[in-house]
Amino acid sequence: MDLLTVDQRAAVADTGERVSRGVRCRALAAAALSPLVAGYAVVAAVFAVVTATASQAEFSPLGVVLSAGPGWLAAYQVPLDIGGAPLGVLPLLPTVGVCFLIARTAASTAQRLRCTEPGQSGLIIGVIAAAHALAGIAISVLAGGELGVEPLAAFLVPALVSAAAAALGVASRCGFVTAARNHLDPVALRGMRAGVLGLAALLCAGAVTFLLATALSAPTVRSLFAANADGVGSGVGMLLLCLGYLPNAMVLSLGFVTGPGFSIGSVTVAPFAFSGGPVPGVPLLAGLPEQQAAWWPVLLVLPTMAGALVGWSLRKSHENPMVRLRTVGVAGALVGFGTVVIGTLAGGRLGSGALDPVSVPLGVLSIAAFLWIAVPGGIAAWFGGPRAVKVASVAAESETETDTDAVEEAAEEAEASHDSENGHDSENGEDSTAAEETDDVVDTDDDIDDIDDTDAAEVEDVDGTDIAERLVTGDVTVVEELPDVPESTETDTADGPEDTRNHDGDVRD
Repeated sequence: MDLLTVDQRAAVADTGERVSRGVRCRALAAAALSPLVAGYAVVAAVFAVVTATASQAEFSPLGVVLSAGPGWLAAYQVPLDIGGAPLGVLPLLPTVGVCFLIARTAASTAQRLRCTEPGQSGLIIGVIAAAHALAGIAISVLAGGELGVEPLAAFLVPALVSAAAAALGVASRCGFVTAARNHLDPVALRGMRAGVLGLAALLCAGAVTFLLATALSAPTVRSLFAANADGVGSGVGMLLLCLGYLPNAMVLSLGFVTGPGFSIGSVTVAPFAFSGGPVPGVPLLAGLPEQQAAWWPVLLVLPTMAGALVGWSLRKSHENPMVRLRTVGVAGALVGFGTVVIGTLAGGRLGSGALDPVSVPLGVLSIAAFLWIAVPGGIAAWFGGPRAVKVASVAAESETETDTDAVEEAAEEAEASHDSENGHDSENGEDSTAAEETDDVVDTDDDIDDIDDTDAAEVEDVDGTDIAERLVTGDVTVVEELPDVPESTETDTADGPEDTRNHDGDVRD
């Protein structure tokens, strides 16, 4: 049977070897260059549109191409230095876009190379990361003027971002998901999926908070556009700037709605604390309040609903409530870690004045996010799902009652059987006793007959004397005293005439 069995891994390896070297080289080259070229082209196109529509700007194709380099680095979250002022608060929307592009490229490359195992994805991820690292260091070296970029950051940060995006792209096609299902605890897997749901729910809560604040500050938004972007080109540039930083604003709002709040320089905004100060004149920040409001704690219901959603999604994950609580704990831990990552990416340095830095308290935010998922989620998962403990106890009680009834029935049957056997033995005993008594009577009668015959013979042998005379004169001596003869049974009386003998051997009819 082993000769007829084909190893699945060997079959996959053979399939991978069928891809020619030329196809492999072209696929890897496309994976390395296409995200770079596409990302750089998009950044250059945005800069070209803004420059072309601006009223006081001179459009230069070469200048646009050269200025797109720092924009490309900013899309990969590489900190910049502009005129001596650090810029670490970089827009997250371009980062999300380039990560999506890299993930799609890596997935299509894995399909072309017929990669189906985790080990086969290393080449794709490595090529993409190396290409982005080289591009980053090249842009940092070629950058001149007032723009400064740290070469090490330009080399490492694009490589890390692109490698993470490529790994996400090939995760499903190259068997990472299957390997995780085979090697990880199912509780951990369900908790990780629920954690992704919880993080998305908290981001939605932050988005709702941001949209509510912006809607209530619509007049301020219009006034800021009119004051800081008076032309069409400036308005387009301001709009693109606000859209690029929209995910950053959602993360800051997440910090507010979960409790720890956020800070922009000297300005601190939290549900239970507030301190004012100068803020950038950007329409995106129009929703920042001028003073604290008493109704802000009402917004805490949003993270509560997010945690309850996570718990409700896990209510049927396991029959044991304690296992469901463990799953909710895994989800909460993942959410806490995720808030640290996105909080780090959303904040950073903003110049060196009163607006520096933009941040959320990462440690407190991580703990708060974990609690918002674990507490409401644990309650929903505990009371919303089946109660295996009670079911087990009821089943145990029913089994105990069944066993008790069975034991009682068995005891009754054994007692009845024992009584019947005792009754049968007693009857047999009485019958055997009667039979023994009858045998004793018969044996006694036989003994008496033998003794009487012996006595009669002895009497006849004495000198030929007449028996009657000897009996009368008393010359016959009784040598042995015989036992008393028991009374005859009713059966003997009924069968024939009574036949009794005296101790002297006389027979009386």
